[in-house]
Amino acid sequence: MTLDTLISALALPASCRVDQRVPKKMLAEHGAPTAADRRLLTDSIEELQWIAALKPGTVAIPEHRSDGREYLEVAVLSVEVRATHDKAPQWLRLAELVHRAVPYPVLLIQTLRPSAAATPDDPTPQPPARVALSLAHKRAAQNELGKVVLDGELVRSELVGTDCAAATVVGALLDALALDRQPHQDLMALYQGWMDCLTAAEAARLTGNFRLPNGPTAAAAQREALRACQKLEQEAARLRSQAAKERQIAKQVDLNLALQRLEVSLQLARGQL
Repeated sequence: MTLDTLISALALPASCRVDQRVPKKMLAEHGAPTAADRRLLTDSIEELQWIAALKPGTVAIPEHRSDGREYLEVAVLSVEVRATHDKAPQWLRLAELVHRAVPYPVLLIQTLRPSAAATPDDPTPQPPARVALSLAHKRAAQNELGKVVLDGELVRSELVGTDCAAATVVGALLDALALDRQPHQDLMALYQGWMDCLTAAEAARLTGNFRLPNGPTAAAAQREALRACQKLEQEAARLRSQAAKERQIAKQVDLNLALQRLEVSLQLARGQL
């Protein structure tokens, strides 16, 4: 998986391409509420690229203005993350900061280059060690005129995997991302279409079946089922860890019984995906 492969999968028309480098200090000035966040933006980003600007005049999709939400433009950005910042919390926080810093809804591509650089014996550039996509809805801030805030959680999916199941999910997701396969009612519907693609990919990692929802109601149900599965999996991981550390037999039995009940609930939740 390469950045070019992912951008090609989006099938964006030439009319919306920007392909400009963005100074990362702009993000630090607009999207870093704390000194630690400013350091993260400054130290973790190798390069930030503005790939495309999707507007009515560049993709012939109407803007959206309703209920405090204005989707006048969708920005496609890519950020190359330094190998020194490959921890999951750093990646998640960096994605959130980038989404917060840009006034428009963003389709963000994060890539992490492997620490091993090309050598004279093998000058071929190495593909990214990690590639992730994320999106987040936005709305007008209630207390700050002219400001926008994130509206809900980030929707995110990683596109690099080594096993066959991961490769199958990634392949199906790439096929689903093309611009002409998304809703074209307005830019918010387009953005939600990309979100639904990522949700379907995350659901497919649990079920082995990539299934795009048929309409808004089905999409909302899939999102809710995925959240339930993720919460149950986190609780199951906590119980397994607790059981592994427990030395009293009676408590081990109780924990294992609780884990069995949780597994049944997880299977039922997966069936809703």
